[in-house]
Amino acid sequence: MAIIDLRSDTVTKPTDEMREAMAKAEVGDDVYGEDPSINELQDRAAAMMGKEAGLLTASGTMSNLLATLSYCNHGDEILMGDQAHMFWNEGGGQAALGGVQTRLIPQNKNGGIDAKDVSKNIRPTGNPHVAATSLLCLENTQNRCSGAVMTPAETKAVCDVAHASGVPVHLDGARIFNASVSLEVPALELTRDVDTMSFCLSKALSCPVGSVLVGTKEFITEATRWRKMVGGGMRQAGILAAAGMVALDTMIDRLAEDHQNSRRLAQGIANINGLSIDPTSIQTNIVIFDVDEKIGSAPNFIKAMKDSEILVSYPGERSVRMVTHRHISNEDVEETLSRTSKVVRELQSRV
Repeated sequence: MAIIDLRSDTVTKPTDEMREAMAKAEVGDDVYGEDPSINELQDRAAAMMGKEAGLLTASGTMSNLLATLSYCNHGDEILMGDQAHMFWNEGGGQAALGGVQTRLIPQNKNGGIDAKDVSKNIRPTGNPHVAATSLLCLENTQNRCSGAVMTPAETKAVCDVAHASGVPVHLDGARIFNASVSLEVPALELTRDVDTMSFCLSKALSCPVGSVLVGTKEFITEATRWRKMVGGGMRQAGILAAAGMVALDTMIDRLAEDHQNSRRLAQGIANINGLSIDPTSIQTNIVIFDVDEKIGSAPNFIKAMKDSEILVSYPGERSVRMVTHRHISNEDVEETLSRTSKVVRELQSRV
């Protein structure tokens, strides 16, 4: 059987067009600001998101860390949702390298954040007894909430509250184009009200490496200084930027196909006794479902799936995640459902 890899859209490989562009890319020393391909990508990314300037980084985690370091001083506090990727999956970098503490805001089952909860969790400067709130971080799409999207109106409501208290807003937009395609609005509409944001080239867009951080020219100057300090100066990285520009030209509109496959996947999983999911909740390319305790733990289920040549990931004790991407076809979805059903039957027979 062929292996079907649904662990993440990070497993995607560059297209032939990307590889050709990488081979022919003009390059220079980016630490000196002299790589023409990187400069073009950064300018283009900033314009697409309605910001002044951009900065190519090695990863989304690095982009988010640079935003924290640029905005916050040691002893400050940042706010984010209690399911945020920055809290769960970025190695505690904000605390370890930024010296800031994280305050979590409750999210509903669909990933939503109430502006009232944001307001009551902002702590002012000047009180020596508390850590001042220096940054609010949002996420769109929301990884741990089955790829749920934030609409422009939802984003604005939260940003307005933060800005009224003088708190800037950074958006972890790793999969912002998935949100854009799902909502059928330009990415610009989803980033208009945030101060800074980052998006990944290496996830659903199929590039081998990279993320772009955008904001004001002043912010990007400061972020560039921090990028140097954390070892992010990549010299002749125009070969990566070249793939990124191909991605922005060719890989965004096709995300609708991934979303269609994820909905079909969710609908099929909902029909498998022992697995639980609301297929109507799936908006983009991430499918998270629960495994009945009679089947066993999620890790045991994942191992059984691997034995059947289906690779999936594990976000929680009873939860399993599948992510559709460029390398997952309609036939792969049907084969995944067939093998998954067989795995569940075999596990149930052992009880």
